[in-house]
Amino acid sequence: MNRRHFLAATSATAAALTTAHGDHHEKKKTAAKPPHTGPNRIGVSSYSFWGFRRQELRSLASNLEHAARMGFDGLEILQRQFENTDRATLQKVKRHAFVLGLDLMGYSTHQGFLSPDKEKRQKNIDHTLDCLEQAYQLGIPTMRVNSGTWGTSKNFDDLMAKRGIEEPLKGYTEKDAYEWVIDAYAKLVPEAANRGVIMGLENHWGLGVTPEGIKRVVDAIDSPWLQVTLDTGNFLEDPYDRLAQLAPQTVLMQTKTYHGGGRWYTLDLDYARIAKIMKEAGFKGYVSLEFEGKEDPLTAIPKSLAMLRKHFG
Repeated sequence: MNRRHFLAATSATAAALTTAHGDHHEKKKTAAKPPHTGPNRIGVSSYSFWGFRRQELRSLASNLEHAARMGFDGLEILQRQFENTDRATLQKVKRHAFVLGLDLMGYSTHQGFLSPDKEKRQKNIDHTLDCLEQAYQLGIPTMRVNSGTWGTSKNFDDLMAKRGIEEPLKGYTEKDAYEWVIDAYAKLVPEAANRGVIMGLENHWGLGVTPEGIKRVVDAIDSPWLQVTLDTGNFLEDPYDRLAQLAPQTVLMQTKTYHGGGRWYTLDLDYARIAKIMKEAGFKGYVSLEFEGKEDPLTAIPKSLAMLRKHFG
């Protein structure tokens, strides 16, 4: 069935919210978690190798080989790293990971809903549906999603210069933005549930620049199929209290390191403290390395893994 027709035909927002509230009791039963005293499995994002710039490390086959050789438990795939997402390509990657003994444990995608243009928002919904299907075909259980940004910055470098904070489009407010984003994820939640893929809304600029923004969206949807992907490097001030606010709803944690200095900024993160926060919140999921420094990733990534094993292992 055509996705657009399906979404239009189902009165999607109401249906999705009904589904979300149908899962309400399940969520409440699992909200209070005992502290986690064991190790966390540790993966690496393919972004750590490619970084959008290192063409020689774009191949997911090479990323899988490096991850296995270095001793990671899994690979998180940056969706934009695929040059082809046909079924045969996806199944080849899944097979390669399996024979190397690696989990495909996260799918990092991009979408944006901060636009008054309904057709543009629908295009992003359709793209996210495609990504959910790709994650399902790959056997990946969780997918990173975003709110998107206003687009009032010149480029990403300009956004970073503003510490991730943008002015809304003229004539619109954050209230409009929350309505657009909540409506989009209300439509997407049933599709995520059908595929068994948990969407994790990341603290990734836009409405995700604060923990309150993430929680406002996730709590409005109120479903186990929309939770949090928590990035240690995206709260540029007072990170620990902010990370703690989102820890109970986190299903995947992305951990930034900056060997050689960061491309846009460098954070001196206390991973002993972060590990304590996550374990006290009962987080048992994957810790995924996102190396974002200037050093050669083939030397920096193993050093980052050793550090993460020390604190989360």
